[in-house]
Amino acid sequence: MNLVILDRDGVINEDSDAYIKSPAEWHAVPGSLEAIARLSRAGWRVVVASNQSGLARGLFTMDTLNAIHAKMRWELAQVGGYIDAIFVCTHGPDDGCRCRKPAPGLFEDIARRYDVSLNNVPAVGDSLRDLQAATTLGCAPWLVRSGKGMRTLEKGGLPPDTQVRDNLSAIVDEWLAGA
Repeated sequence: MNLVILDRDGVINEDSDAYIKSPAEWHAVPGSLEAIARLSRAGWRVVVASNQSGLARGLFTMDTLNAIHAKMRWELAQVGGYIDAIFVCTHGPDDGCRCRKPAPGLFEDIARRYDVSLNNVPAVGDSLRDLQAATTLGCAPWLVRSGKGMRTLEKGGLPPDTQVRDNLSAIVDEWLAGA
């Protein structure tokens, strides 16, 4: 099984320091939905692992988060793509949970759900915490320059062997060319 784990904000959709609080604020990164569709057609299982502390902060409700994800799935379906599952941490940064990246809980949940080792499974994010959570379980880290990726790259401290590309579309082009 070809499995890929994607962060949401900054990888699939445009990010905002003020959070994505409604479906109207959710806008795909150009080419990201088409990239996921290409993965879907090639037989990949696409999974999302996303911190959504806006819920804990009271910036939106679970119903709103579900509506945002419904919009994302609908727009993706329009280009022939599919997300197999969405794993979300709804806690705030000070809640001390195990699921908020950089903690590995979301990735552990994914490994259990699919009954697989995540060793060398590609994980794409735009922040250091995305990459840190992924590498804890042996995922191959990929950083996009979209979203907060440029800031992350400038700060440095990336896990060893992190691959850096402009966006999800560029990554998928490379993966499928090498398939």
